[in-house]
Amino acid sequence: MDYLEFRNRFFELGCFSVNQVLAWYPSFQRNNLSRWLGRGLILRLRQGYYAFPEYTAQPGFAYFVSNYIYKPSYVSTHAALAFYGVIPEASVRITAVSALKTMAFTNSFGTFSYQKVKPSLFFGYEQKESSTRFMLIATPEKAILDLLYLYPFYNTEEELLNLRFDTDFMQSELDGKRLSEYTERFESKRLSERVCLLRRVYD
Repeated sequence: MDYLEFRNRFFELGCFSVNQVLAWYPSFQRNNLSRWLGRGLILRLRQGYYAFPEYTAQPGFAYFVSNYIYKPSYVSTHAALAFYGVIPEASVRITAVSALKTMAFTNSFGTFSYQKVKPSLFFGYEQKESSTRFMLIATPEKAILDLLYLYPFYNTEEELLNLRFDTDFMQSELDGKRLSEYTERFESKRLSERVCLLRRVYD
């Protein structure tokens, strides 16, 4: 198989795995990927996962990459809050939550970190569109709770103010009922205390 034939088949996917390629072409020679990688025609996302370099110029594509290379997972904490404009723009690090073990990957799209939570806490995410791709991302309320739960040092007024949450959002757009319902599902007294402090700080 030549590269152009391969590209025509897989380019619209954005990302692809070795298993996907073999499903389409059982006799595909994996050394093709090594050659194309060396020529810069494809990019490695992690072992067995690849993308086309043209997508590095597409804003927001990294969120899709985050979901794709480690499943199940959803974008959350700082990255999700930046996506919604609740905190200032995030860095190239995309933070996510997973029911699998804690993991991190770095590739041409950025650094991707995954924080493990127990299965009962793997909830509170939605499907959103970014760069014509769909991704799983926490609701703003769940992103806040994941942040306070996974980074417990945000437990003082000073630390919470340093997050620079958008005041208008916190006072007008935050779904207080959802935040309370989600907080109860964590069954964590310390998290509840941090949420109460957060509300006092931004109210």
